[in-house]
Amino acid sequence: MEDALRTLLRLLPLDRLPRTGWLLHGVPEPESVAGHSLGAAFCALALAPRVDPPLDVDRVVALCVVHDAPEAESGDLPRAASRALPEGAKAAMEDSLARGLLRHLSPAALERFQEFSGTATREARLARLCDKLQLGVRLLAYRNAGQQGLGEFVDGLKHLDCAEFPPAEELRVTLLEALRAHA
Repeated sequence: MEDALRTLLRLLPLDRLPRTGWLLHGVPEPESVAGHSLGAAFCALALAPRVDPPLDVDRVVALCVVHDAPEAESGDLPRAASRALPEGAKAAMEDSLARGLLRHLSPAALERFQEFSGTATREARLARLCDKLQLGVRLLAYRNAGQQGLGEFVDGLKHLDCAEFPPAEELRVTLLEALRAHA
């Protein structure tokens, strides 16, 4: 249990680590990585039960919870920095950090992170969409608060392919409509 406790302590920075993309676009006091992960998990709870054929909802939620765990040690790399790295370098770094962190938490935690990274399962693919759709929800909240200069994020949402999961596509369209109304 001491290893689990050490890991829980190592994960605590996630709740005060700002999401760098928002910070770089001038959002004062942006959401934290932990806030983002929680929001993605709520998206999973909203969408996964509506998917047919049914998914393992609890697994989708767990995938969302652990997907950014390595950022407790790497920080939230800006998109430009990630693109500048050699192909696969960021994924390799995150996998290494996840192994060091999550294996001490529980085998299930590491398995869920690896499942999210691999996207071989429907649950992982929906969790990845929840990760992106949560960004859309947060974008709408920032727009509603008067934040400008976030067009890059709208473009990402416009090009997000949700065709595999109709409830995710419905949320994407609803978000885009709400963003147009608040432009």
